[in-house]
Amino acid sequence: MRGLVRQAPLVIQVTERFRELIQDGSWPLGEKIPGEHHLAGQLGVSRGTVREALRALSISGLLEPRVGDGTYVRATDEITGVLVRDEREAGLTTVLDVRGGLEAAAARIAARCARPEAVDALEEALAARALAHERRDRAGYVAADAAFHRGVVVASGNPLLLRLFDAVEGVINQSIEETAVFPEDPGVRDAHAAILRAIRAGDADGAVAASWGLIDGVKEGM
Repeated sequence: MRGLVRQAPLVIQVTERFRELIQDGSWPLGEKIPGEHHLAGQLGVSRGTVREALRALSISGLLEPRVGDGTYVRATDEITGVLVRDEREAGLTTVLDVRGGLEAAAARIAARCARPEAVDALEEALAARALAHERRDRAGYVAADAAFHRGVVVASGNPLLLRLFDAVEGVINQSIEETAVFPEDPGVRDAHAAILRAIRAGDADGAVAASWGLIDGVKEGM
């Protein structure tokens, strides 16, 4: 970690340095960061300065202090931090409703303008999902399912929708993990295929209906 210059207030400099470490992946999402004593020694500042910087990033939602354990990276930017700050208060049904809204909007746009390679990526994700299900590979199944849903948003070509999706991706993936059932409900499987068919066919209304149909099917199976 590079040293600090004595121009801006030290707390601001340290806060920015820690933010950089989060954003460039040096402090990975979900991982525990080094302790105050270690960080203070690396930067040549007091533990009080480090503590204030960590507190500022905790308030913004980037870090999460856990009593008796340490401090963990909770988000990679402030937008994500604000959106997921109270994620533990959100029930599964609430998360599914958010998923439905984002994905239905993205599916509608994707049906109108998706590039062929984006549609092919969705097909590959569904194939991987089916293969993982056949092999009873739960981790692979969840990963492929998550890739499909993010792929729908990518296919929309809308960068803001993707930013919003990525901001709540953690809770979305958690909802996928919590609702994954083996063997899966055929209706849920068919709803995924229906989303892909509608996007490939340019059927915007069908893509929206299939997206919400999927969410309704998942809710029924809860």
